[in-house]
Amino acid sequence: MSGEKRAASSSFGTTQLVKRQRSDADLNGKAVARTNGAGGALVQHNGTSTLQSPVMELTGHSAEILATKFSPDSTSLATAGTDRTILLWRTTGDCPNYTSLSGHKSAVLALNWSRDSQVLYSASADHTLASWDLSTSTRIRRHIGHEEIVNCLDVSKRGEEFLVSGSDDGSVGIWDPRQKLALDHIQTEYPITAICVAEAGNEVYTGGIDNVIKIWDLRMKKVTFELQGHADTVTSLALSPDTQTLLSFSHDSTLRTWDIRPFAPQDRKIRVFDGAQVGLEKNLFRACWDAQGKRVAVGGGEGAVTIWEAASGNMVARLPGHKGAVNEVDFSSDGALVASGSTDRRVLVGEVPG
Repeated sequence: MSGEKRAASSSFGTTQLVKRQRSDADLNGKAVARTNGAGGALVQHNGTSTLQSPVMELTGHSAEILATKFSPDSTSLATAGTDRTILLWRTTGDCPNYTSLSGHKSAVLALNWSRDSQVLYSASADHTLASWDLSTSTRIRRHIGHEEIVNCLDVSKRGEEFLVSGSDDGSVGIWDPRQKLALDHIQTEYPITAICVAEAGNEVYTGGIDNVIKIWDLRMKKVTFELQGHADTVTSLALSPDTQTLLSFSHDSTLRTWDIRPFAPQDRKIRVFDGAQVGLEKNLFRACWDAQGKRVAVGGGEGAVTIWEAASGNMVARLPGHKGAVNEVDFSSDGALVASGSTDRRVLVGEVPG
């Protein structure tokens, strides 16, 4: 549901930050990593990462950042948004920007990585998905078939790698990344704004504007059960590392966990996490798990990242630093870093608070 959005106001700036020397890898001198000055820190230093500073500010996008995703091997971070460009950053030292990917004709709304960290997948408001070869920084393939904005995508967790996508056209696309056209489409009644593949690859979880999370049997192309409780559009779905719990976020400003084990009780609700406000823009905010499945996090319209303990529901950190809505938060798989991308056109990468 998130189409082209207005560019961030020119009043968003970084004049209060000390500009560091640019890396030789910067593209045309435009994409820069800076240390985050006093008063704007995302987190406090705990010495667990190899960043040059406890918090690094990555600038280079010319419009709102909608997608922020670490690679599975934790060595890279991909960011993208309404400027239609995907930027790739290293996650050590001064976080140099090492490549830029261009080709989408409209906003890039979602990113995901191949399991071997060699290929990046993107979903766009131009109705397409794309596969990118990171060894050559070129587009491998443009995947066509959706008729409206593609809001979300996910990658299978095991077996032969395949993609699933959700679109405003109400369909779930199932893709072999080696092919241009979808393997199949499952048509639903409402636009799909969040999607996640089950660990076994036989089911897909979807969320949309009807506020309901649906679990689809891919072989039968039918809903096997539903998760109800959200009071507004579901914008994010994420599977826990142990694959037993589903995390969801909604425009009702609640983050929720659900028991998705095969023989779970009929009432699958586990916990509700309050404290992240959607704000007036109501973007497709995306939540995440940490690498151990012990914490969950999401951004919001107030420009902060909120982190809770998954088991207790206790808020453990509220990380300020952005001047606009935080659209996506992600933890690195090595457990050392958290990254956030915002409508203020900046990415903050910091050490995970202890």
